[in-house]
Amino acid sequence: MLAWLSANLGTIIISLILICIVTLVIVKMVKDKKQGKGSCGCGCEHCAMHGKCHK
Repeated sequence: MLAWLSANLGTIIISLILICIVTLVIVKMVKDKKQGKGSCGCGCEHCAMHGKCHK
């Protein structure tokens, strides 16, 4: 088991870092959506579909 871990340590570390980054991005997107911010970052007041998204 330790031999496998040491042989794959680089892959495991990179995978954990990528999982953390993706999780942080998803949390930020959910938080912004709950605050009424759009994914484009400029808000919804000038969007043609602003009345359809946030019912």
